[in-house]
Amino acid sequence: MQRIILIGLATLLTACANQSSNSTSQKVANTQTQAVSTFYDYQFASPQGKTLSLEALPQQLIDADVVLIGEWHTHSAIHRFQTDFLKARRNATSNIALSMEQFTREHQGTLNQYLNDEIGEQVLMSQAAAWPNYESDYRALVEFAKTKDIDIIAANAPKPFVQCIGRKGLSYLDQLSSEQRNWVASQVDTGDSPYKEKFMASMHHGTPEQTEKQFAAQVTWDETMAESIVDYLASNPEQQVIHVAGKFHTEGGLGTAASILRRNPDLKIAIISPVEEISSDSSDYQLEVLSPPARFVKKENRMKAYKHLSKRGSDLKCD
Repeated sequence: MQRIILIGLATLLTACANQSSNSTSQKVANTQTQAVSTFYDYQFASPQGKTLSLEALPQQLIDADVVLIGEWHTHSAIHRFQTDFLKARRNATSNIALSMEQFTREHQGTLNQYLNDEIGEQVLMSQAAAWPNYESDYRALVEFAKTKDIDIIAANAPKPFVQCIGRKGLSYLDQLSSEQRNWVASQVDTGDSPYKEKFMASMHHGTPEQTEKQFAAQVTWDETMAESIVDYLASNPEQQVIHVAGKFHTEGGLGTAASILRRNPDLKIAIISPVEEISSDSSDYQLEVLSPPARFVKKENRMKAYKHLSKRGSDLKCD
C-alpha cells in the first residue's frame, strides 16, 4: 500500500473515533432521553449530568476564555447546537469571537472579505477551500457571525501541508517559504503525551516510523489551531473564543486544549463534547445526540474506502 494512503487512513480512523466511542458497533444507545429522538435533537448537560439551558449557562462557560465545541462531522444536531450556543453567548455579550477548524490561515483574508460583504458566498467557498458540507453544516454559524459582526478566526493549517507532514515528517516545514511557514504553528510538539497515546491506539496500519509521521500531521492541526486562538486572545484579551473542531481534537482536555495551555497556562478553557449517553462523571460538558449510523458494516466496503483514499492523494506534491 502506498505511503500516501496513511494520512487518509489517519483522517478516516480519527473520524471514526470522532463519530462514536463505540466505533465497532456504532449502535444507538437504548437509554437516549425522550428529548433526543431525531438527528436534529440535542440535550445539553453538565459534566455531572445535570440538564442545562442555553439561557442560563453555568458561570464556568460564561467566564471561560476559550470554549471548545467538539463535533462529529456532518451531525445535524451538533451543528445546530453550535449555532444556538454562539447565538446565546452573543445575546449575552458582544465580546465573542468564532474560531473554526474548517478554515485555514492562508484564507483569513478571503474570509474577512466575505464578512465585510466584499465577495459572495460562492467566491468564499471556492477561494477559501470551504469543506464540502459547508452549506449544510457551517453556513448558519458563519452567517450569524457575519450579521452580528463577530470575528471569525481561520484557525487551521493548510491541508496539503499537513498531508505532506504525514508523508515526510516535520522536516517538510523546512522547505516552505517564510510566508507559507507562518500558516503553520511556529512550534509543533510531537513528544509523548496522553494525546499521543490516544492517537497511537487508534492507528492500526503502517510502520512505527510512518505512524510517528501521522501523529506529527495530526498534532500540527492542534498546534496551529491552538496558536491561532492564543495569538488572537493576546491581541483581544476581552474576547471569549468559541472554537469548533472535531471531537478527537477537543475532548478530555487533550489535543487543542493542551496545546493552548502550553502556550498560555493562564487561559480558562471549557470543553463541550458530543456523547451518546449522558454520564454523571464526565470531564467535559456533554451534548447528547443520536449516535451516527455505522460508516461501514462489511469489511470489504471499508477496504474499498481506504483504496479510494490512496487514489485521492496520488497527485499530492511534497517536493
